[in-house]
Amino acid sequence: MATKTHEEKEKKATSAKGFQPLGDRVFVTYTEELERTAGGIYVPETAKEKPQRGTIQAVGKDVKNLKVGDQVLFDKYSGSKLHIDGEDCLILKEEDILGVFTD
Repeated sequence: MATKTHEEKEKKATSAKGFQPLGDRVFVTYTEELERTAGGIYVPETAKEKPQRGTIQAVGKDVKNLKVGDQVLFDKYSGSKLHIDGEDCLILKEEDILGVFTD
């Protein structure tokens, strides 16, 4: 039985939900933030825009500056939107990531 190479193990470790991005792309899930009005009323999901913050779930092999688990900020109109396992997700190019949260 053949053993897996380091590259194959690395690739498996960076896939999420059975999806592996290619090249310089990253797979991001939205980080939901509860929004409240000034009066303390929570805004329902249907009335909110999609957040611009997410968590990287998987990275392509050419991604240099990001890693799985990073909390990132991206432009609201960037990327390709997907619906996987009942969850809204995004595929973004590394260059579409505006920054990484460090807290």
